[in-house]
Formats: sequence, structure tokens, C-alpha cells
Amino acid sequence: MTPDPDAPDPRFDAAAVALQDGDAERALTLARKGAKQARREGDDLLAADLLWLQGAALLELADPAAAVAALDEALRLAPDHLDASLDRAEALFELCRFDEARAAATSMAKQEPGEARAHQLLGLLAERRGDWPEADRRLARARKLDPEGFPRPVKLSRRDFDSAVERALDAIPEAVRSYLANVPVTVEDLPADHDLVESDPPLPPTILGLFRGAPYGQKLSADPWSHLPSSIVLYQRNLERTATSRAQLEEEIATTLVHEVGHFLGLDEDEFWARGLD
Repeated sequence: MTPDPDAPDPRFDAAAVALQDGDAERALTLARKGAKQARREGDDLLAADLLWLQGAALLELADPAAAVAALDEALRLAPDHLDASLDRAEALFELCRFDEARAAATSMAKQEPGEARAHQLLGLLAERRGDWPEADRRLARARKLDPEGFPRPVKLSRRDFDSAVERALDAIPEAVRSYLANVPVTVEDLPADHDLVESDPPLPPTILGLFRGAPYGQKLSADPWSHLPSSIVLYQRNLERTATSRAQLEEEIATTLVHEVGHFLGLDEDEFWARGLD
């Protein structure tokens, strides 16, 4: 029997299934191995597909710099690879390379006007520029094209959002709140560029909150925020995008606040739960 050249390759299928099942580490291992084999076999299109899966897995693993490298190679082998182009634009956004991300997403939106991810990314970039009409138009377009992937966020007035933050603060045990007496908790729409790029690699623009300053009881260190007065900021627009109901949003606000309080107290994730900060 003559092999079908259009039949799915089991190496691609295995990596794709692992990624779909949420096992990004396994997907990465399988995609790397498969891409090397495909290149030795001279199958550039299969290698590009596997390099795309490699980049997608690296994005899931919060390594956008490595993702860009894999996706660049995928696009070298297959310049018209739509998924690799989209993931590369998102990786550039995660790296705070906003001008490059905008150029890539704009090109994709022109090439594929019905691609929701391109419009969503352009909307997020427009928000960061303060171009709210463009942001609303692009985000609405993405929502219309893919309502399940990009559901309508919960929108609160700043007053209502601040009230939700106050309720979350009140729910923190008094023994913990006493440490926060001199730690202001503020709300901003989005993280500023300088807060993101203080870290190396930069923080992703979609972060929900940030603790600035040195953890409680610790001296100044090489940490870029350790010289600042201790403070916690929550990012309203990013948080609103995590929820499809008011109750869900308030739960996410509380979770994010506890997470940043944990950073202030110098606790890791396991210690959050061990000390009852849930």
C-alpha cells in the first residue's frame, strides 16, 4: 500500500494531543524530537508543524523567548504557517516587544480578517496605547468571531471594583491584615511598561497584580522592586477579562490579592495554603 502523503503524522498527533490535554512538557519533548526527525527526513512542512507545536508548548510553559526562536524557525521553513505566525505575535506581546507584536498582528488581520486571535491581540495592544475606541472595536470583533474563546468580560465601575477589593481585604485574617497597615493596595487599569520591563525576562502584560518593594522583614536585594516602598497593585482590565460573572470576578480579585500579600510576606504558593491564606 502506498502511504498517503496527506495522512496525519503520528509524531505530530502525539504532540498535539499532549498539548490539548494540558501536558505542555510532554508536548514540548515530543515536538522537539519529532521536528529533528522530520528535518533529517527532509520533510520541511512536517518539521514546521512540529516547530509550531514546540513554540505553542513553550508559550504554555511561560517561556516566550524560546517560543519565538522555535516559531521563527517554523516560519523559515513554512512562511505562510498561520498558527506559527499567530503564536509568534502573541509571544512578542508577552515579551513586551509591542511594536513588533503590533506589526505581526496587523499583517495577520489583513491576511486573515476572520482570525479572532489577531483582532484580540490588536485590541490588547490598543489598550496599552490608550486608544480605547480601537481597543473596543478590535476586542468586540474578536468576541464576535470567537465568543467562546473570547467571552464578554465583566465590567465594573472603578468605585465598584474598589469596593470589591475592600471586601477582599476585609476577608483576609486580621493577623495577616495587621502586616498590611503601611502597604497601600491600589487599582490601575493595566500594568505600565516600566513595571513589566524591570524584570528580565519582562513580566507578561496580562498579569493580574503586582507586589512592589522588599518582602516583609527582608533587606534590599538585587530584586528590581526592592528599593521601592512596599505596595500592591491590582490591574482592573486584566482581572475583568478572567471572569464571566460578577461572583467569579470578585473571587479572582480575592485570589490575586492573597497571592500578592503572599509575595509581601515572602511566602511561596505552598505556604499560602499551609498558613490558611485562602
